[in-house]
Order: sequence, then structure tokens, then C-alpha cells
Amino acid sequence: MTHMNFLIIGSGMMGRAIAYDLANFSKYESITIIDKNKKSLESAKKFLDNKDINFCNSNIKLKNQIKKYFSFSDIAISAVPYKYNYNLAKIAIDSRTNFLDLGGNNNIVKKERGLMKEAKENEVIVIPDCGLAPGLTSVITKDIVEKLPKIKYVKIRVGGLPINPKPPLNYQIIFSPLGLINEYVEKSIILESGKIIKKPSMTSIEQIIFPKPFGIMEAFLTSGGCSTLPYTYKDKIDYLDYKTIRYLGHCENFKPLLKIKPREKLVNYLVNNLPANEADIVLLKVFSKGVKDGLEKKLEYTIIDYYDKINKITSMMRTTAYPTSIIATMIANGIIYKKGVFCPEEVVPCDLFFNELKKRNVIIKKEII
Repeated sequence: MTHMNFLIIGSGMMGRAIAYDLANFSKYESITIIDKNKKSLESAKKFLDNKDINFCNSNIKLKNQIKKYFSFSDIAISAVPYKYNYNLAKIAIDSRTNFLDLGGNNNIVKKERGLMKEAKENEVIVIPDCGLAPGLTSVITKDIVEKLPKIKYVKIRVGGLPINPKPPLNYQIIFSPLGLINEYVEKSIILESGKIIKKPSMTSIEQIIFPKPFGIMEAFLTSGGCSTLPYTYKDKIDYLDYKTIRYLGHCENFKPLLKIKPREKLVNYLVNNLPANEADIVLLKVFSKGVKDGLEKKLEYTIIDYYDKINKITSMMRTTAYPTSIIATMIANGIIYKKGVFCPEEVVPCDLFFNELKKRNVIIKKEII
């Protein structure tokens, strides 16, 4: 096991949770967090009080300034909004630094995947989409493909929600509001009979049942959650889609807000009108049906993950940041070693990944029906 120098770009909720997990679970030489926002850095420093971490004030828009941080790092992890990820991936490849990000935007990921040749030549590993969905759900989908030779459908359902919802939206800000708007506005990708189909987001509402106290929830199509899965598995899965889980009524109540232009105005509205940093929950279900040994089988995966009160880590931080730090540690330990640009379903070993999540008390309940 090599002792690594980790660089985390962004000191927000995800960045600090990645640092927290790396400090607890990896053998590291150094962990450095960079951010241009001094207030955010101070807050992260407080949060990571007893950890051996460097905090540096630096602006990612100043290429030469951040290039020096990359050149001293073995693995860089982006925890800033997705719009920066393509340029950061390029800087990482130039600096011969392995690079991970949280993904979430189909176009940016596609551009990153266009860097395959450069990454291979510079012997670098680049993995976008390492968070919750895509990320954790990508590895679950890989697990289904490995367990069932013929797959009729994979239906991914995920939601990060307040434990105590406040009407009318019954939602709180648990990650970048820009990311949320992107999921609601851009087209949703669906795989159907080998074809990639695009459908408007916030449509095809269905009901989904969780154990009490949640009961009946709603789920609707959103963008970004499938990411590369329809392309990776177009010959293996007949039908695949992704829907976001919310409390009943959220979709119809939110739709009128999308008329607010420009997008920054809507971001401000959400920041000023929605709660943040309250106890949250992540609900996840992945339904699948396939055939094995001539018999029809259903595989169902469930996660109900709660806010960590002791360490003050939201469930969205746990389920997004921990998969990312686990993948980073797999690179550090030589478990993932293939050079180039790959998404998690192409390179992450499922059982090992699930066991690592279990160590962090992120429990995946897997049922064969």
C-alpha cells in the first residue's frame, strides 16, 4: 500500500466529508483541501478539527496557481460544481495526477471521456461520476449485470430528503442548488431495447413505497442519474431508467419555479426559501428483473441512510462522499489500476466496494425475489 498525497478541490459539504473519510480510512502522506472561499475553508477546518489536513486558499480559475497543487498530488478529487470538472481533468492529466469527480452532468462527463487517449499516454486514471447517483448506483447496476446474464429492466430510484419536510416543497438544500436545477431541467436519458431515448425531466411520476415513517413517496424522471449506464450496458439491459424520489406533491409544486429566469435568480430564491443543514435521509431502491438458468429472477437493492448525529455528517454527504473516497483509496491501493478515463461501472469491484460502505455503516439490503 502506497502512502498517497490527496488533493481535494472544494471545502463544501462534499469536500470536507471526502477529507474526513480519507483521514479515517486511507494510509495517506498528506490531505490538502483548496478553496477560494476563506469562510468555507474556516468552517471545514473547524469541522475537521482533529485531523491532519492542510487548508489552502486558492482559486481554481487561476490555472497556474492550482497546477502546482496538482503536481504535488497523487490523486485529486473535485468537490466543486460539475462545470469545472472538464478543465480540472485536463490539468490533472497534464500534471500526471489521477483524478476523480462527483459527475452529475451528462455533457461534461462525455467531454471528460474524450480525454481517454491523453490519460492513457500520461498514465493517469480519471473517473468521473463517483458520487451517489451516478456512482454508488452505477456499481449496483454492475452487480446486477454480473449476477443476471439476461436483464429485462433496471430501475434506479434515489432521493435525498429532509427527515422533517416543510410544505409546500418538502425539500431542503443538501447539495448545490445549481445541480438540482440541472437535474430538473435537462433531458432524462432512458435505455429502451438497445436505443438511447431522451425524455423531459419531471415527467412519468410514479408512486414508490418505503417502510414507515416514509410510506408512499413519488418518483419522477430527472437528468444525470443514469449518466453512462445506458451506453455501457445497451447490449446487456433491455430497459433502464433513473427517477428521483421526493415526498408526494413535490414535482407539481416545483414545476412553476422553473419559469424563474435567469437561473441565478432561481438559485437565490431556493437558497433564501429552503432550509439547509437539517437532519436528512437518503432513500434508494434499485429494482431489476432478469433471467438466470432459465428462471425469472428479481434483484432489489435498498438503502435507507440517516444523518450521522455524532459526527454531524448529512446522509447526502455520507452516500456521495464516501463512495468517492472509497474509489480514491482503491486507486491508492492499486485495486483500480487501468489507465484512461472510466466510469465506476467499468472499473470498481462490486463486493469490495459494498464491504467498504458497510464499514462506514452505509448498508445495502439486497434481496433476491
